[in-house]
Amino acid sequence: MHMYDILAKKREGLALSREEIEFFIRGFTAGEIPDYQASALLMAICIQGMDERETADLTLSMAHSGEMADLSQIPGIKGDKHSTGGVGDKTTLIVGPLAAACGVVVAKMSGRGLGYTGGTIDKLESIPGFSTQQSPQRFAQIAEEVGVCIVGQSGELAPADKKLYALRDVTATVESIPLIASSIMSKKLAGGSDCILLDVKTGSGAFMKTLEESVQLAQAMVSIGARAGRKTAALITDMDHPLGRTVGNALEVEEACQVLCGEGPGDLRALSVELAAWMAWMAGKAPSLEEARALAEEKLRDGSALERFCRMVQAQGGDPSVAEHPERLPRAAVSLAVLAPKDGWLCRVDTREAGRASVVLGAGRETRESALDYGAGIRFAKVLGDPVRQGEPLGWVYASTEGRAQEGARLLAGALEIGERPPEKRPLFYAAITEKGTQRL
Repeated sequence: MHMYDILAKKREGLALSREEIEFFIRGFTAGEIPDYQASALLMAICIQGMDERETADLTLSMAHSGEMADLSQIPGIKGDKHSTGGVGDKTTLIVGPLAAACGVVVAKMSGRGLGYTGGTIDKLESIPGFSTQQSPQRFAQIAEEVGVCIVGQSGELAPADKKLYALRDVTATVESIPLIASSIMSKKLAGGSDCILLDVKTGSGAFMKTLEESVQLAQAMVSIGARAGRKTAALITDMDHPLGRTVGNALEVEEACQVLCGEGPGDLRALSVELAAWMAWMAGKAPSLEEARALAEEKLRDGSALERFCRMVQAQGGDPSVAEHPERLPRAAVSLAVLAPKDGWLCRVDTREAGRASVVLGAGRETRESALDYGAGIRFAKVLGDPVRQGEPLGWVYASTEGRAQEGARLLAGALEIGERPPEKRPLFYAAITEKGTQRL
C-alpha cells in the first residue's frame, strides 16, 4: 500500500477503504508518513468530503492510535458530555455533579481552552488546590465514590488527532465536517464512556455559525457513535450571545456555584438541567425524558448536586468552601465598567468579539503556552434584550493591569450594540439528534 495511491484516490473523490485509512493513521502517528503527504490528504478530504463509513473508520483509527481508557472497573453506567465550545460555557461544572446526583457515573476527561473558547480544566484549576491530574487508580476511585471526577486529557489519548489538528490549523483544513467530527469523537470514544451527549453550539460565538452546519456536524457525530456501539445523542443549542453573565475562569466557577445553590442565570440553569436530564435518560436512570427532567430539577433543588460538586472538589484537593464563599476564588486587581453610550435595548452581542476581549484581559490563551489570569474576565450587567439607559453599566471587565483592562473594555464596548427596539428572542434549544433521527425543538 502506498500513500501516493491513497492521495490520488481521494483527490478523485473516491471512498477510501478501512485498510487505507488505518495505513495512513498508523504511518502518520509513527512519523513514517511526512507532513506534506498528510496535509495533501487533509486538503483532499476537505474538498471531496467523506461518507459516513469513511468518517467512522477515520474516527476509530484515530481513537485507537493511543490509549483507550478502560472504565469497566468503575461500577455503573458511565456518561460523558461534550460541548463544541463557546463563550461563558461552564455547564460541565454543573452538569457533571447534577448527572452524578441522578445516578450517572461521570468519569470525564476535559480539555483546556485556546483562544476565545474556554476550557473546563482551566476553570477547575482556578479553585485553590484543585488538581486535574490524578493517577488512573485515583481517578477511578473518585468516580466510584463521588460519582463524578473531571481530569485533564492524557497526552496518549488519540495522539493522531493532536498531530492532525496541528496540521489542519496551519493548512486551512479546519472547516471540514468529517475532520471536525472525527477529531471530537476520537477523543470521546477513547475516553471510554458508555453514553455520549454532545452539546453542539450554533451562532456567532460557535464554531459552526449556521443551524444547518450545526445539524450536519451533530448528525455526523451521532452516526459515528452509533457505528462504534456507543449510545450517542446531540442537542443543538444557542451561542449567539455568551451563556450566563460571566466569562473568565474564577468568575464562571462562581456562577456555576450560584446555579448549584439554586440561583444563577436562567439560561445557564435551563441548559444545565436539560443536559443532565438527557444524560440520566440515556443512562437508564429515568424511563422517559420528562421524568429525567423532573429528577434533575429535584436533585438541583434539594442540594444533592451541590453536595456532589463539593465532594468532587475536596477529593481532587480543592477548597469546597468556594461554593458558598466565592471571595476565596482568585480576584483581578483592576476592574472597569463599560457604559451604555445611549438609551435603547441591548440588541446584539458579538460573542466572538466578547471572547476576544476576555483573551486580552488574560482569561484565555492566545497560544497554548500563554499563562492565564484566573481572576480576569467579564461580568455582564445586561443581557440580550434588556433595556438600557445612557451611562449605566453594560458590564465590567477584570484584569491584572490598567492597560489590559482598558483594551478589554474597548473590545467589549465594540461587541455590544444598542438598538432602538428589543431584538427578536432566540430559542435556547434548536434540535435534538439521536440515532432515530433529527427533531426540531
